[in-house]
Amino acid sequence: MALGASQRLNDGVAAVETMTRFALAVLALASGVYTYLGVRSILDGSPTAVFFAAIIYSASVSVGIYAFWSYMARFYPHVTTHAGRVAMLGVMALGAAMIIAMSSWLNAAALAGSAALEQHLAETVEDYTADLDQAHQNALAAQSLLPDIQRASERFAQLAASERQSGALTGTTGSGSVVQLLSQMSAQMKDLENGINASREQVAMLFNQGQERLETMRTLVSAPGAVTPRADQFSSEVVALTGVITSLGQTSIAPSIRRAADDLSLGFIAPVADGGDADLVTRQDQVMETVRASVAAQSKVLSDAADEILGRMPVAERRFVPLSSAEAVLRYAADFIPAWAGAISIDLLPGVLVFILATVHGAIRRQEEKLPFAERITAAELLQALEVQRAVMANGGQNGEAGDSVEMEGDEPNNITSLDPRVRVKDRSHEDR
Repeated sequence: MALGASQRLNDGVAAVETMTRFALAVLALASGVYTYLGVRSILDGSPTAVFFAAIIYSASVSVGIYAFWSYMARFYPHVTTHAGRVAMLGVMALGAAMIIAMSSWLNAAALAGSAALEQHLAETVEDYTADLDQAHQNALAAQSLLPDIQRASERFAQLAASERQSGALTGTTGSGSVVQLLSQMSAQMKDLENGINASREQVAMLFNQGQERLETMRTLVSAPGAVTPRADQFSSEVVALTGVITSLGQTSIAPSIRRAADDLSLGFIAPVADGGDADLVTRQDQVMETVRASVAAQSKVLSDAADEILGRMPVAERRFVPLSSAEAVLRYAADFIPAWAGAISIDLLPGVLVFILATVHGAIRRQEEKLPFAERITAAELLQALEVQRAVMANGGQNGEAGDSVEMEGDEPNNITSLDPRVRVKDRSHEDR
């Protein structure tokens, strides 16, 4: 029974040998085709040069893969020693690593290169969207000061009107020095308010331009067709959007507010009291000193708020790096595991066939070692052995007759020394006589 099983395994190995060669050839050819597609995506130059370079490289890869796995399928199953098996496994691991390095990543680029490049563009859109939002928020941060500035301007204007109409501050109506000072402070606050409103319009215009650029970029990411032309147009949009983000960073009115706040306090110039009597002059000086203190407090509040805005993290300059499909597949390999698995499997699947053959040959050897020698040979091998035995016996008889004739001829004297030791002894005895 064991002999029959062993023979059937031998017959099976012989039957699948052609299929094994065919499978190796098909897998090597498939790997070469995808390698060709991957190589073309990373080579630059004239179309003819790129075509021939890709053909030569892919053909070399196909031949190398076929030769490597053919050698492994031929020799590994018949290596029986432990050291030999370890050495062959080391060679197989080295060869597999080299195949992955020269072929598998290019296969993955051919399978998922376009998708990886689109993902790179999509993530770039997300990054620039965040940059545009941050630049917009930094530019609008000064807008939060507008209500405080408006209230201060209105308060100074109302005090000026009250003083003019009813003398609410000095007790004397009319447009004196106090009214002039309050009107001056109100006008300065109004100028700040107008500057912030103008900045708001410019910021809104730039932000709308950035949104339009981002919308165009998103359209390019999801548009049908070849990805390379879309990536080139995408790069142009990125350059334009970078300019918009830079302009937004330069339109912040916070520095202007900071300088204006310092001018309110440091550049405060109170007019000379113009009252008709000493009591009115005294009251005007007191009111103007109060106004000075109020302006100083307002200046400090605006300065602190402006410093907080200026202390915000500015938008870091971002540089868009175009990638080839092969580079994109390597960078986003974790997102394209199925493509990588398929690319590597095409190249390393023959290794499974090698281990199958090794397992089968090992089973054959174990089954044959348990059988007696007589049961391990076939009838044809037995007949061949008998023919060899008869031939050996026939040659042995002829050699015996030839030896007897040499002994008879040795009795006659001659001048030739025989190589046979027995004859040489007889010759020496004849010489002695």
